[in-house]
Amino acid sequence: MSVSDDPQHLAAACAEAMWRDDEAARGLGIRLDAIGPGTATMSMAVTQAMANGHGMCHGGFIFTLADTAFAYACNSHGERAVAQHAAITFLRPARVGERLVATAADRAQAGRTGLTDIEVRGGDGGLVAVFHGQSRRLGQPFFPA
Repeated sequence: MSVSDDPQHLAAACAEAMWRDDEAARGLGIRLDAIGPGTATMSMAVTQAMANGHGMCHGGFIFTLADTAFAYACNSHGERAVAQHAAITFLRPARVGERLVATAADRAQAGRTGLTDIEVRGGDGGLVAVFHGQSRRLGQPFFPA
């Protein structure tokens, strides 16, 4: 059985291939908690180094967590994909010491374009931000035949 015969196995293999070189995610302490076909769950503890001048998590770190979950979800199908567009709406602040969880799910695929929605939730389960990403598949398989 090849990697591509089982969608869950393929998603895990793609995530493993990406994680090896993902210095940004590892450097920020982002964890890959779950991966599946078109889905990813990642988490990150908000550290003091991530606090802005208001004493809350800088939005760029929340965006990065959501964007990372987006990347793993849209790259879980065996073909390399990159972000083409992304937007985030912040709903409430995240605080130092809080663990944020980003859950990504593909919503639509059309040609080489994909749409993925990501929810970022705080330690209390409350919604911190909603991220919408548009990806573009590159026509480059993770595992050439």
